[in-house]
Amino acid sequence: MKRLVLCLLGFGVIASVTFAGETYSGKEMKQVAAPPPCPEWYADNEFNASLWGTYIFTANNWQDDRYFLADHAWGGGVDFKYFFHRYFGVGIEGWIANARQARENIFVDLSDGIFQRSFDNKNRGIGAVLGTFTFRFPIHCSRFSPYIWGGGGGIFGGGQRPVNQWFRENGGFPVTGPGGLISNGGEGFDILKTVGHTESQSEGIGQVGGGLEVRLTPHIGWVSDFSWNFINGPVNNFGMARTGVNFAF
Repeated sequence: MKRLVLCLLGFGVIASVTFAGETYSGKEMKQVAAPPPCPEWYADNEFNASLWGTYIFTANNWQDDRYFLADHAWGGGVDFKYFFHRYFGVGIEGWIANARQARENIFVDLSDGIFQRSFDNKNRGIGAVLGTFTFRFPIHCSRFSPYIWGGGGGIFGGGQRPVNQWFRENGGFPVTGPGGLISNGGEGFDILKTVGHTESQSEGIGQVGGGLEVRLTPHIGWVSDFSWNFINGPVNNFGMARTGVNFAF
């Protein structure tokens, strides 16, 4: 019995030594876990809804601007876009701003050589609705996406003009001017003065701009951008800076 136990122990020792000395060739493949894919913050097909505040400044001084009749205005707006194939989006944008207009009033008395010019202020809501086309470029594996866009539509609420009329110095019926100064009112009419202002005018508007979005989550981002806007004539153009929150679905 003792011999049998000793034989089994000896066999176990030999087997242990044999397995302990076993080696593996360098050709054997070692399996390594693949790193997880980086997060994507922008989807290939995505609907965006943005809510933002805006600051507007006119290209000309308030005395020369012919639509806002002001140096600047504050407001807010919304836009909706659908992005297809990740990079391109079509949408609609609407905004409204409060402009403190400086409206011109004149009084001219040709017989006495008097020329007076004054301005009165009035707050006025000016807004626009535009269709837009946007190209964005999400940076791979990052939260950032620069973008550029262009659009066109209509603007309303501004463009008031003074209504000037000629009067006789000793009374008589007035002669209405077409807005703005007229060189002369005819024989006997030597007083020109502003009697009111026209209603607001609706005009076409074009827009180009660029900005940056930063995604806080895959469905919420912060947008900041700047655009230049063109309204029927060089003395009406204005810049618009915007910032706000974007929701992606």
